[in-house]
Amino acid sequence: MILTITNLNKQYGNGVHALKDVSLTIEKGMFGLLGPNGAGKSSLMRTLATLQEADSGSVTLGDIDVLKQKDEVRKVLGYLPQEFGVYPRTSATDLLHHLAILKGFENKKERTEMVEYLLQKVNLFEHRKKAVSSYSGGMRQRFGIAQCLIGSPKLVIVDEPTAGLDPGERNRFYNILSEIGEQTIVILSTHIVQDVRELCTNMAIMDKGMLLYSGTTDDALAEIKDRVYEKRVEKSDLLKYQEEYKVISNKLVGGKPQIHVFSELPLNSGFTKAEETLEDVFFAKLNALI
Repeated sequence: MILTITNLNKQYGNGVHALKDVSLTIEKGMFGLLGPNGAGKSSLMRTLATLQEADSGSVTLGDIDVLKQKDEVRKVLGYLPQEFGVYPRTSATDLLHHLAILKGFENKKERTEMVEYLLQKVNLFEHRKKAVSSYSGGMRQRFGIAQCLIGSPKLVIVDEPTAGLDPGERNRFYNILSEIGEQTIVILSTHIVQDVRELCTNMAIMDKGMLLYSGTTDDALAEIKDRVYEKRVEKSDLLKYQEEYKVISNKLVGGKPQIHVFSELPLNSGFTKAEETLEDVFFAKLNALI
């Protein structure tokens, strides 16, 4: 099954043009959607999840018209928003049963087998009788994955899923997402570049409602290969370097700014060649350097 997005537009009543002629083709596997806050990622995710209307454009999932056949989309959709609420005193088992009933699973035996399977899959079976509201952040996110896998969806959307997770929970979450991506389309919307590099073969970069890049992570890195240089500079000299060079980014290392610079020509004057990263691509695209 293939998700095809063509010339999608969305403008809110306050004048913000959240989506500007966005076109993407997404096949089975993990697809990373990168962008800063306000890039339009959540607007795109909410549109695909049938939570808001688009102003124009088209979206198809196989032979389903996503913008017109919302009930058909919801039958094959798994959605994990950035934040989701739960009933205060409801156990994981009871809540999954409730959500499965809402999704049309009326046979109790079939539903019970599915709920137990999902809790095993996300490593929450031994905590199944505890209230989801008492779970840690990582456990709640794993429960979120379990609920969005009800009914073996063809499209799974996860919005900023690893924000606030400790490294151990983040790794567990990565492993679950990778396994899901072997069977279905998984769209991972995030501003964390590392998430995309570690999980996704294909990706897109958005900013201010526009698509800046779409392709493989390897092709993105190839665009800047051997053209990224780094240097530690004095804070007082930072502005001078930003005026003189195509500075991709800067961060403090040992109390001094370390700049990454994009250059087609070799740089001397204390610069050393840096190993290009997806973060370099991300910032270079946002700053229109490539």
